[in-house]
Amino acid sequence: MSREERIEALKDAADARILILDGAMGTMIQRHQLGEEDFRGSRFADHDSDLKGNNDLLSLTQPEIIAGIHDAYFEAGADFCGTNTFNSTSISQADYGLEDIVYEMNVEAALLARREADKWTERQPDKPRFVAGALGPTNRTASLSPDVNDPGFRNVSFEELTEAYGEQVRGLIEGGVDTILIETVFDTLNAKAAGFAALNVFDELQVRLPIMLSGTITDYSGRNLSGQTPEAFWYSLRHLKPFSVGLNCSFGAEQLRAPVAEIGAVAECLVTVYPNAGLPNEMGEYDESPEMMAGKLREWAEAGLINMIGGCCGTTPDHIRAIAEVVRDFPPRQIPDIPVKMRLSGLEPFIHA
Repeated sequence: MSREERIEALKDAADARILILDGAMGTMIQRHQLGEEDFRGSRFADHDSDLKGNNDLLSLTQPEIIAGIHDAYFEAGADFCGTNTFNSTSISQADYGLEDIVYEMNVEAALLARREADKWTERQPDKPRFVAGALGPTNRTASLSPDVNDPGFRNVSFEELTEAYGEQVRGLIEGGVDTILIETVFDTLNAKAAGFAALNVFDELQVRLPIMLSGTITDYSGRNLSGQTPEAFWYSLRHLKPFSVGLNCSFGAEQLRAPVAEIGAVAECLVTVYPNAGLPNEMGEYDESPEMMAGKLREWAEAGLINMIGGCCGTTPDHIRAIAEVVRDFPPRQIPDIPVKMRLSGLEPFIHA
């Protein structure tokens, strides 16, 4: 299928049923217990910085591992896989001295995911598979100071973020992604830069891909790190006219239900959610079993809260298989009819009566 045909197939599938996202990439990579040499491969054997932990680099040095993870999630029932590009910007890769290969990193990660998706679409033509090009938040924040003694200081600008995200989006598009997923948003200004960059690249390349937005809640107050409520977060970014909006990471399903319902009540687009498998324990492990997590998410589907569902930290193909099974018989959330009003946002929403 062409990209245009895949996008139409995606829209048709989303109208018909709850779609299944994949689970955690990092959790699956950790199972391989890779060492420094595995991350380096032969190409980066003499690189002068430590590379262990740079999961995105594995798309170049261990492509069979990344392809195998995509394959496992598709086999478990996922409709979508996200590219292994969460930290594939020049800003994040500067920590490893790999800024100069960021474009290639995105292209190759997208090609890996595309090949696995197409393989499964060919096997099951009635269930086409899709690829979301993942844009992580970077390791910097545009709206908060990293120095408590200098509140006005910023270690990254909007322009720098826009340039870095633009390079990433170009590579993902060349590699064949179907959507752009701006995910794990803890700072809404970073997400605005990512969205602005995506729209600029769309104009530059004369393509239009659906944009997916996914924020993350950082504490039990129900706000992101830059202080916004879920509703205010949506009003800050709805100008992008996204295909979907939602939340990921954060906590387990139980703690995320209220914020998801808040977004779903006001969003004129699809709602996506992929929570963690609970909260990490003292050893940094995630305790929610596939059955436990799926049991909680079943109620979300029954209540009509979701259009797409998957898993974040701690989730595996077993989690995705269990989730797909419990939501299978429920219809997707219906997009509400939202009256036209002036809707503004700071840390909280403001709606003109």
